[in-house]
Amino acid sequence: MGPMTVFERPFLRLAPAATAAALAVFGASTAVAASQIGFQDRDVSRVISISGSCVRCELSGRRLAGANFVGANFTQATLVGSDLRGANVVGSNFSETNLTRADLRGAELVGSRFSGAALVQARLDGVEARGADFSNADLSRANLSGAELLGARLRRARAVDANFAGAEMSAAELVYGDFSGADFEGAELNSARLTGGRFTRADFTDAELLRADLRGADLSQARGLTQSQINSACSDSSTRLPDGLTARSCGGGRGGAPRPVAPPRPFFTVVATDVD
Repeated sequence: MGPMTVFERPFLRLAPAATAAALAVFGASTAVAASQIGFQDRDVSRVISISGSCVRCELSGRRLAGANFVGANFTQATLVGSDLRGANVVGSNFSETNLTRADLRGAELVGSRFSGAALVQARLDGVEARGADFSNADLSRANLSGAELLGARLRRARAVDANFAGAEMSAAELVYGDFSGADFEGAELNSARLTGGRFTRADFTDAELLRADLRGADLSQARGLTQSQINSACSDSSTRLPDGLTARSCGGGRGGAPRPVAPPRPFFTVVATDVD
């Protein structure tokens, strides 16, 4: 006999094992009580797909590795220390969500919003976050090494002692952010905007800064910067540089950062599918 799929609309009917699986992930939250949930009931790994609204949900410490969040709204939710490794978070809203110490290694965060989110000491190494919005987020001591952050928004973000080593950050916005002590060693910051940012003790060793906008940035106490890097970037008299380095202007236009995808607002849906 083939696997049993349980999917009822508008009523919620779950096989016992499916019910246990749902409660193990979400507990007895009101969001789940009003959800549509489909399961294949087999004793193998589950793939969870989530969309819709789970505002202010308490999901700290939950195991959501490999989950698919599509158009989901988790605004002001709490996922402290949650396991989101390899999660697929597309067009979703995690604004003001507490993801302190969360593990998102290898996750796909394309076009999603994390504005105002707490990501202190979060593991984001290797994430794919093209066009993601981290404006006003707290990324202090977060690990984003090797992350793909092309066109990402970190406007007014606090990323003190964050690790961006080897990250791809071309066309990213670091405008007015605090990146004191951040590690940008080997990072690609081509056409990125650092305007008005603070970079005290930040390490730019071997970083690429081709046509990066350094106007108004405070790099006076940054480490690892060379005149060659400054010559390839765009700066002016408002750029504060370490002693011995001279600002160089550049002409011509440059591409802007792509806009994040606005998350849709579907009815809350959770689908957990077993895979061999």
